[in-house]
Amino acid sequence: FELNVGIFIGLIALLITSSWLYWGLKKRKFIKLKEKFFQQNGGLMLQQQLHGREGSSESVKIFTAEELEKATNKYDEDTIIGRGGYGTVYKGILADGRVVAIKKSKLVDQTQIEQFINEVVVLSQVNHRNVVKLLGCCLETEVPLLVYEFITNGTLFDCIHNKSKASSISWETRLRIAAETAGVLSYLHSSASIPIIHRDVKSTNILLDDNYTAKVSDFGASRLVPLDQTQLSTMVQGTLGYLDPEYLHTSQLTEKSDVYSFGVVLVELLTGKKALSFDRPEEERSLAMHFLSSLKNDRLFQILEDYIVPNDENMEQLKDVAKLAKRCLEVKGEERPTMKEVARELDGMRMMTKHPWVNIELNPEETECLLGEHSDTHYNGGSLNIVSTSDITTSQIVLPLNNGR
Repeated sequence: FELNVGIFIGLIALLITSSWLYWGLKKRKFIKLKEKFFQQNGGLMLQQQLHGREGSSESVKIFTAEELEKATNKYDEDTIIGRGGYGTVYKGILADGRVVAIKKSKLVDQTQIEQFINEVVVLSQVNHRNVVKLLGCCLETEVPLLVYEFITNGTLFDCIHNKSKASSISWETRLRIAAETAGVLSYLHSSASIPIIHRDVKSTNILLDDNYTAKVSDFGASRLVPLDQTQLSTMVQGTLGYLDPEYLHTSQLTEKSDVYSFGVVLVELLTGKKALSFDRPEEERSLAMHFLSSLKNDRLFQILEDYIVPNDENMEQLKDVAKLAKRCLEVKGEERPTMKEVARELDGMRMMTKHPWVNIELNPEETECLLGEHSDTHYNGGSLNIVSTSDITTSQIVLPLNNGR
């Protein structure tokens, strides 16, 4: 009997020891895997870049995989708030109670890790009220995760194309959203230490807060433009309906590619129609082409959003915005205005609405003198000390999401 008891105790001890060794080895393997991903995703490089920065008001936090798993209830389907070609966006609640948007990309080209790190560093330095703020990232998973502030009112796309919401967005609000978005793009093109081309400007990448303030997001496809270059040869990337036709045919990316895409967003704001829809007749499937055709045939007011009612006060302004959109949609990039010019014109239109006694016949020099430098009007004193995107740094990145978060 004593022998049996001894054997039983021995077996129990062996089982416990084996289990302990198994879980110990499994945990060690898991830790090594996280370390592998961290290094593979440029974690050491990112830490060096962030620690080496001076003058940054706030550092980007490097989250652990466990923190973000807990925040999203292990990436539960119910926490998904956006899904697109590049990946998925989840709504999460951090341990300190902050609500965040966590972007999980489908894949990352390992040759672009350095540019990804640059993007994170640049976005961490951007201080612009109309750019979604990057809070941090996680590099312990197979693909890097980005953590952004959560914007409450969804995307501009949802607000324009959801009829119950569209009726609540007045023309004045639409014009302000357009001006704020143009200000961000002008800032990225002209005022960042290294110019940034967004490369995926569209209504799903413009978020709105409770006051319908625009917040530009999704810099995953963004590219830095070296100061000695005006264009970049890249693999064509973007969204059909918004894609610059010149870029599509030449693969030469320039700042004017963003101008074209912004022109499509302007037309969306005017018409309430989607940039591309196969539910429409063939000649109307492309909103840009349908809009240009309608302007040519003097049918602007027939294609305006139902909730935009032309009257004596806004009729000329609607025409002016339509003319500006037409210039943004020129086939040749060199014939399009710069985003700085677009932003200044939109600000001028808003100013004329608020102060109608201002002389509309002022020449460009006088207008510029009255409005002041565009950067002072739009940039909230933003400083950019590093490299690229919403608060990050980047050269070539692939992390945008369809629903704009």
